[in-house]
Amino acid sequence: MMARLPLSLLAVCSALLTPAATATNTENGQWVLVNEISRVSNQSLMWGPYRPNLYFGVKPRIPKSMIAGLMWGRVDDFASVAQTVRHTCEQSDDMAGYGWDEYDVRTGGHQVIGDPRNSIDIHTDFVKVEGGENGGHWGVRVKGIPRTGAPADLKTMAVFYVGLEGLGSLSLQNEPDERGLVGDVTLEGSIPKLAEFKIDITTGPSTNKPPRVGHEKYWNEKPLDRTSYHSLKVPEEDVWKAKDIFFTGLRDNFLKVKEKYGESDLPPPWQAFTIPNTFGPGNFHMVQKVFEGGFEFDILYSSASAPTAMTSDILTEKIRTIGSSFADRFENSFPRESPFNAPRYRQFARNFFSNLLGGIGHFHGTSVVDRTYAPEYEEEDEGFWEEAKAAQARPDAAELEGPTELFTSIPSRPFFPRGFLWDEGFHLLPISDWDMDLTLQIVKSWISLVDEDGWLPREQILGDEARSKVPQEFQTQYPHYANPPTLFFVLTKFIDQLEGFQSKRGDSMSEYLDKESFSNMFSSDDLPAVHLKNPEVASEYLRSIYPNLRRNYFWYRKSQSGEIRGWDRNAYSKKEGYRWRGRTPEHCLTSGLDDYPRARPPHTGELHVDLLSWIGMMTSCIKRIAAAIGEHDDVAEFEQYEYAIKKNIDDLHWSEKHKTYCDATIDDFEESVHVCHKGYISIFPFLLGLMEKDSERLGKVLDLIADPEELWSNHGLRSLSKKDEYYGTGENYWRGPIWININYLAIQRLMEYGSKEGPYQKQAADLYKELRVNVVENVYKNWEATGYAWEQYDAETGKGQRTAHFLGWTSLVVKIMNMPETVSVVATPFKDEL
Repeated sequence: MMARLPLSLLAVCSALLTPAATATNTENGQWVLVNEISRVSNQSLMWGPYRPNLYFGVKPRIPKSMIAGLMWGRVDDFASVAQTVRHTCEQSDDMAGYGWDEYDVRTGGHQVIGDPRNSIDIHTDFVKVEGGENGGHWGVRVKGIPRTGAPADLKTMAVFYVGLEGLGSLSLQNEPDERGLVGDVTLEGSIPKLAEFKIDITTGPSTNKPPRVGHEKYWNEKPLDRTSYHSLKVPEEDVWKAKDIFFTGLRDNFLKVKEKYGESDLPPPWQAFTIPNTFGPGNFHMVQKVFEGGFEFDILYSSASAPTAMTSDILTEKIRTIGSSFADRFENSFPRESPFNAPRYRQFARNFFSNLLGGIGHFHGTSVVDRTYAPEYEEEDEGFWEEAKAAQARPDAAELEGPTELFTSIPSRPFFPRGFLWDEGFHLLPISDWDMDLTLQIVKSWISLVDEDGWLPREQILGDEARSKVPQEFQTQYPHYANPPTLFFVLTKFIDQLEGFQSKRGDSMSEYLDKESFSNMFSSDDLPAVHLKNPEVASEYLRSIYPNLRRNYFWYRKSQSGEIRGWDRNAYSKKEGYRWRGRTPEHCLTSGLDDYPRARPPHTGELHVDLLSWIGMMTSCIKRIAAAIGEHDDVAEFEQYEYAIKKNIDDLHWSEKHKTYCDATIDDFEESVHVCHKGYISIFPFLLGLMEKDSERLGKVLDLIADPEELWSNHGLRSLSKKDEYYGTGENYWRGPIWININYLAIQRLMEYGSKEGPYQKQAADLYKELRVNVVENVYKNWEATGYAWEQYDAETGKGQRTAHFLGWTSLVVKIMNMPETVSVVATPFKDEL
């Protein structure tokens, strides 16, 4: 559907073409296009299932506005109701897999939730319809299909709720009836920035049946062929506690029923466990339906700004068209190369990618931050980790800041439903192949959170709902803690693709402005790549984020700096050495590699090779951004840093004794020594593209990767060498298990080096071909057996473990399948995506 320019913009566009306006035509035209892109994009992204911590929850990208969600549960006995009601995604629910079979953030998709305990599969078809100026319409079809072996008289309750978190109103339009509501239920409301709207909850098809057996007297009071409705006023900060609110209503109704009929004459649970019908004003509204067997109903949101309302017929048609269009677009965006072009990998790939997109959410709220800047946080004294721990335990050290908001994808709906800096850059690599404009919005949302010092919190735990999923000891963020800056991956890719598009240009600014019909100047269909097709718009975007990006870069250099001169280390540069803050003897959480072995005990003179590599990758990226927007003085400065970093990686971190890259520390004789635990740390300069193709050290890195007694396994690269004393010990989180994000980086680099003439080309190409197959086949095998993507995979058996439904960076297998089966010097890849 075409998105039309408002009349005010038409006037501006017309003025741009007059002779008097020639001098400012380009500048004004850019302003028009940038603003129109922003408007249309925001409209298409306004609504979504942006509460990914729920099996199904909807909200707009407007803080303190409206939230909605779905609950369901089996109601055929009194004892188990509390355990069977589903709302938030929980690993303990033992689902038989769940998630989106197909999904696009701008249009919608189809989700299936396999619920064996409740003997039912829940299907949700969510669609969006353009129209009006307030995000348009949306609808969701909820369908319950009894699972094989389910009782013929299976009884299920379904609950849909809507809550207002701020200003606005919402009220029932049906005639109130204490016995329940007949027919469709209609709510109408108004919220700032959304204006007026209505929500219809339909009765569904005639195949829907209420339970046929029940308490006769109570049936006359509250027949289940009607819809129960409950409205109430709750504190705005508690609206997200929908399940608690629902259970309070169930309890109140049950106690009244019990008091009236007594325990000996209680109605059955499918009647007793219903919410009381109340019709007063409130900011929280629930509707409850009880079914026997399968069921179906629609939830239809209509914006009053659109000329026609949302209907079930429109929903049906959109469900049909979205399914076919997604399939075609997905195959074009991610064509699978041999051996993964077989039909059995099709749904696997779609499922993984759809659930990555389905994990995108909008978050808003306060954060817990410790800005005491205690001297112990400088970590400059012996035993600094103990001093820091004591400082963190001081009363009132942490305070609430904000609120802030973030548009982001997440690692895992049940376990990590919030934004992680370490993860997000990996998430956005496949997303950018699908929709670069969406990707850039997410990057901008993250970069907007950079504070005046340049710090970007590594974990975004915004608001009470997000904090409810995080143990208290992990909620506080510290402004001296860093995290791998993976957002620079995506910005590098953006620059690469801009250069590619610039060679063929596509539609430029002048071509947009020269179109005869200004009313059709810009279409929402252009959105996935409009920044790539218009260098002027891309430049404006880069300029908008550059100040915060630059400040963040220099924050890393200052806050994570390491000591070179003070320990008389021999290195090209006395400045390019870095140390993760936040170390303890067992962990370096800030590095993202948690329990990976480091120097024992921690020392203020440590230098970390992975962190220096990250700074090198950042430097390369921000140098290119600076060049793209004409910041030439910055380019010259970054070039010096980049050269010095590459020199220091070898000078400070290459161990001739161990033939690998290592961390460095200070020994008892106050000498700088290497601490070598071969594993992911050892190959970071390789992973981040900081090695020359003809370097002897590259050969040694490839040997380490290829050795089955070190990193190589039939399921992917181990995180720690099999020979290391810490292999498989302790928490065993990053001490052997296979992680897909690092394997992806390795495969990407092997493809690069395998495509370039050099002494190690054949070795890299052979490793690339085998590792690519090993990783994908193992993830596929686990998905086929369990229905899930997993956080990590056992290094010996390949079995998925830790968090299930980990469709953050594990979804990178979609990109790996998209890579060529083999590489050679002729098949040079299109730029370096990293």
